[in-house]
Amino acid sequence: MGNSLFIVWRESVEAILVISILYAWIRTRGNGRIGVHHLWAGVAGGLLLAGVLALAMLGLQSQLAGDALEAFQAAIVIVAAGLITHMVLWMRAHGRHMKRELEAGLAKAADAAGGVSVALLAAIAVGREGAETVLFLYGLGVEQSGDTLTRMLAGAGLGFVLALATAWLIQRGSHWLPRRVFFGATEIVLCLLAAALLVSGVERLINMEWLPPLLEPVWDSSALLADGSTAGGIAAAFAGYRAQPSLTVLITWFGYWALFAWFGRPPRRT
Repeated sequence: MGNSLFIVWRESVEAILVISILYAWIRTRGNGRIGVHHLWAGVAGGLLLAGVLALAMLGLQSQLAGDALEAFQAAIVIVAAGLITHMVLWMRAHGRHMKRELEAGLAKAADAAGGVSVALLAAIAVGREGAETVLFLYGLGVEQSGDTLTRMLAGAGLGFVLALATAWLIQRGSHWLPRRVFFGATEIVLCLLAAALLVSGVERLINMEWLPPLLEPVWDSSALLADGSTAGGIAAAFAGYRAQPSLTVLITWFGYWALFAWFGRPPRRT
């Protein structure tokens, strides 16, 4: 439940902030060719895109079985990890200037195709976040069933409600929850989640004998923190912890953080 809550919360905050920026611009600077109805049309289009992706994934899964299904689910988990990481790196590069870039795009839209451009901006923003959320939740849900799956979906719903409250606080300019602090703190948790998803995907490939474990286990820390304990389960879900990891899993986990540190380093000043 915690993972789905956090992912939907974080993704929804981004989408809601984009929508609120577009809405504020239209209300204060829009002209007769750009109205709020264009914005809501774009939001509806973005949600439709995310819904189509969800139905397509469920439909494809229903046609697969055995190793093909396992391979598909492993691929989705790994893709979800990559998308989370890409989103964090993108927000590092553009998040600080997101409002200014959006308003610049809207200014051009006012002089060009007007409301259609606004609708496209909203559809792209909502569709991107919605599609990523679908992939993330699918990646989390492939290993869930029954009551656990129900709790995951409930967490997703609660995450959206919390996102509305968080976006409102950020837009109100609260001193204790500035945008920079919010995105800086959540990107750490998102990367931990991405590493956990990547480990899960690699383990699926090892179980299918598509990857060798190399050495298994490298150590056994079950006496200190077992995977089956509450704390161990949280560490496994949120950070990819394994009490008895294989060498391939360790290489994957440390390799992920090495690559993130490399690609996430600040640009050199000239």
